[in-house]
Amino acid sequence: MRNISDIIEGYLKAIIEQEQTGTIEIKRNEVAEKFQCVPSQINYVIKTRFTAERGYAVESKRGGGGYIRIFRVQANTRKDLIDHVLGGLQEGVSQTMALDVVYRLIEAEVISERESRLILAAVDRTTIRQPLPDRDDIRARIMEAMLLTLLYEQLE
Repeated sequence: MRNISDIIEGYLKAIIEQEQTGTIEIKRNEVAEKFQCVPSQINYVIKTRFTAERGYAVESKRGGGGYIRIFRVQANTRKDLIDHVLGGLQEGVSQTMALDVVYRLIEAEVISERESRLILAAVDRTTIRQPLPDRDDIRARIMEAMLLTLLYEQLE
């Protein structure tokens, strides 16, 4: 059974897909009311499921007429997407960031399910048994090497 966060995420993604612009504006309280949950649940879903690593940008305006705007960021080509992801790896990569990046690459059909499992196994915290922040730096270097290999393989 899916939990409420999964349901809210699916609902918001469906609305984004329907929009020609790939952008939606929502009122947190209205969405919370629709799903009979607290508004902080909507914040949680947006903060954890609509991240830059997953290909989204979020902005909000507080106050009575406030809104949350969610943008779907689209890369023109697979190369552009991999280049964009590589740019985000420079400061180290947490386990969650790695999952989000791999999720985005699967969704964009840049990598296969098999490739995703290999990447995640290589960068898992149980594989890289180092203290932080070294572990995040090593994870970033491993992901960078794998993505560069995929990038050059696709260019051949």
